[in-house]
Amino acid sequence: MRILVLGGTRFVGRHLVQAAQERDHEVTLFNRGQSNPGLFDGVTELHGDRDGGLDVLAGRSWDAVIDTCGYVPRVVRASAEFLSGAAGHYTFISSISVYDDLGRPGVDETAPVGTLEDETTEEVTGKTYGPLKALCERAVSAVYADGGLIIRPGLIVGPYDPTDRFTYWPVRVDQGGEVLASGEPHNPVQFIDARDLADWTVAMVERKATGVYNATGPAERLPLGRVLETCRAVTGSDVSFTWADEEFLLAQDAEPWREFPLWLPGDEGIGFGTVNISRALANGLRFRPLAATIADTLSWAEQRSADHVWRAGLAPEKEAALLQAWHERRRG
Repeated sequence: MRILVLGGTRFVGRHLVQAAQERDHEVTLFNRGQSNPGLFDGVTELHGDRDGGLDVLAGRSWDAVIDTCGYVPRVVRASAEFLSGAAGHYTFISSISVYDDLGRPGVDETAPVGTLEDETTEEVTGKTYGPLKALCERAVSAVYADGGLIIRPGLIVGPYDPTDRFTYWPVRVDQGGEVLASGEPHNPVQFIDARDLADWTVAMVERKATGVYNATGPAERLPLGRVLETCRAVTGSDVSFTWADEEFLLAQDAEPWREFPLWLPGDEGIGFGTVNISRALANGLRFRPLAATIADTLSWAEQRSADHVWRAGLAPEKEAALLQAWHERRRG
């Protein structure tokens, strides 16, 4: 197949291109050329800004488009409309953040999505991100009524993840010592290795699949405690885990998700960790072992510069202060 990837040189897009090449597809990239230009051999690179700069794509055709970097509905609609005569299939990488209520377990693709009072807003924030993605989905479906594939991943992890939202845990466990863990070890979490997402997405594109699919994992319920224990097993670390409850952490101004990746308090955490993925599983979504994701993520992280600025995770000095406060509370 001839596949056009919008984006394609950073995290998810990078793995998508690699998956497509491994399956002998002909790949064209369209992006601004600012991140990792020339990353792939045998790939045609077309550079431009998708917000008003699509003309470089004129006169070409592909079998399918994969849109990895759409956040603003107006821009996504323009891309879909421009390419509607050049490609018969359009995949949009969305997010489970589109759902209006992730505070209940088992949310599936039929659940209501978030809305915006002002649908013309283009400011992407924590509050608007999900509803904007939902509007992007709507734009794609309006243009590609019979050839649109909407994929809603959960937290995406693995090598080249720029967010550190999973990477923190393998690296921190590998460092050893006493690790402060958040909430309860039995709390469910979900995430998907970017390589598993990429492999499955390309397979769905090959089948010209359409519709909406939640895409996170694994197939069975995964407790946070098992994630951390697997980190310990993979690294061989002498680490010990101290679990602090949500009430304490919130009272200490600990930031869920950013300082404690994989932790969201209350019902939101349960809902975010139990999204229904049965439709994707029935259509071939599969997962590599958790230990492989941890090992590969750690190996990649160790190659980064020593002065890497972490975007998520608990600073050592704050972890030490919280541990001290927790132990003092327990003694008191």
